[in-house]
Amino acid sequence: MEAHNKSGADSKTPADGHPCPPSAGCSTEHWKSRSDEEWQEALSPEQYQIARQAGTERAFTGKYWDTKTPGLYRCACCMQPLFRSETKFDSGTGWPSFYVPISPTAVSEHQDRSSFSVRTEIRCGQCDAHLGHVFKDGPAPTGLRYCMNSAVLDLLPDSAGQHG
Repeated sequence: MEAHNKSGADSKTPADGHPCPPSAGCSTEHWKSRSDEEWQEALSPEQYQIARQAGTERAFTGKYWDTKTPGLYRCACCMQPLFRSETKFDSGTGWPSFYVPISPTAVSEHQDRSSFSVRTEIRCGQCDAHLGHVFKDGPAPTGLRYCMNSAVLDLLPDSAGQHG
């Protein structure tokens, strides 16, 4: 699913076809002010369920859980750069896992009490899309495991001429 939205926009365009990628200075308010209906129109049903309703794809089913392609992982909703492939590792969980985001502001952390325990939810720092959770059982140097959902990630391979 290279095109992540109903409009058929390519993977270099945010989910709504908005021509303003994060690097162009598009404000976070643009993304966070979107209505529920706008998100439903822009995203696939699976993306909407994960990104806007804090859902989770099943383990070992997402397109990136076992991907080794070098490149930049971006938010599929707004194309915010999130993780570099060099920080991806095989956690054995069936979800793409990273040990550090591309920058401190790429993601935000929120307390999640939805599953009979307290976890740390990870959202996109720009559009507030639910991406997954972070756990303290990852590898060095951080000891963290950012366990993400493939459906809300977009991999821009380094061979595409873009390096993050």
